[in-house]
Amino acid sequence: MRPDRVASGQTLVVEGDRIIDIVGGLRLAGDRDVHHASDGRFIVPGFVDVHVHGAVGIDVLEGAGAVAALARRLPRWGVTAFCPTSIACDPPTLAVLLQSVAALRLAPPVGARVLPAHLESNFINPEFRGAQPRGCLRTFRGAPSADATPAEDFTAADVIAVVDHHRADVGVFTLAPELEGGLELVQRLVGHGIRVSLGHSGATFDQASEAIRAGATHATHVFNRMSAMSHREPGLTGAVLSHEEVAAELICDGHHVHPAAMRVAIGAKTPARLMAITDGTAGSGLPAGSRARLGGQPITVAEVARLDDGTMAGSVLTMDRAFACLVTRCGLDLVQAAHMCATTPAREMRLHGTGALVPGGLADFVVLDAQLEVVETWVGGNQVFRREAVAAD
Repeated sequence: MRPDRVASGQTLVVEGDRIIDIVGGLRLAGDRDVHHASDGRFIVPGFVDVHVHGAVGIDVLEGAGAVAALARRLPRWGVTAFCPTSIACDPPTLAVLLQSVAALRLAPPVGARVLPAHLESNFINPEFRGAQPRGCLRTFRGAPSADATPAEDFTAADVIAVVDHHRADVGVFTLAPELEGGLELVQRLVGHGIRVSLGHSGATFDQASEAIRAGATHATHVFNRMSAMSHREPGLTGAVLSHEEVAAELICDGHHVHPAAMRVAIGAKTPARLMAITDGTAGSGLPAGSRARLGGQPITVAEVARLDDGTMAGSVLTMDRAFACLVTRCGLDLVQAAHMCATTPAREMRLHGTGALVPGGLADFVVLDAQLEVVETWVGGNQVFRREAVAAD
């Protein structure tokens, strides 16, 4: 698949970790790797998930080896790069996550590429927290929450100290700009080169617009856990949809956002400004009824992930199903779906040479069958996943 069209009868020529050519017709390998789609299969750019907490029982906050373990699992669903994503947590737990990211993102990939982390931070609105633990929430200039337990007895400054120490390993930082010190925090983070995302927030349209003028360029799972849009008060949702400078995440499982609302967002933002995400948890890839954990909290796998009190706690989505949802339930063509699952997130995360199948680009790509299920995943010219015993399509 080319960046602007689906092309048939093409061969992808790979040498080392790069795509060196895309040519018509079938070619023999010789001393180079060649890949061509046939029998209803498609080659698409590798998926980039900028918001994923875990999968198959792995949560990125559960120890030093968790991120590497997740990186090895995600290619089975077409993911070639991802941002390990936290929920609000204590500073020592956050430090372990960022230390893991630092070690892995500069090393040769063990599976999917590890990108700087996405922090769904401590600085979110308690009224829009969803599954975020209330006792870990703070305001940038405020005291610890009255709900904090002794283990959660830390200050905003303690969190910021960890972030400052690992600035290069923080890719996205979600916050609520309406909180005390929120706008100051936006400006501080942007000044340090960190991508600020608006989310888990009850901001008004004007408050959100002020944060965008201060440098926020990202929105965390648009529609979910943010002030809703009406015709008289557009809220944070309206600000995200109407500001071109903001690239927004969209959970593409058909449960977090109704497909009709997904189509509205796509119409307002276009695939060039929307990033398909999973918001996947340790429950992703597990059977319904399975138990897992999200940042230490028990969750149950259903149509989404849920806490024991029934609160929606992220998804059980995988990126191949997000791609399929965009095509089958939202009416996008394959190129538009690839933009949302690969091209746009790669560009927004400044992944040079990825997100599109072009000569000179990194050989990060996925082979899909006619049902849009993953057959093979390649990262840097290396096959990191192959589905065994592939039936005839």
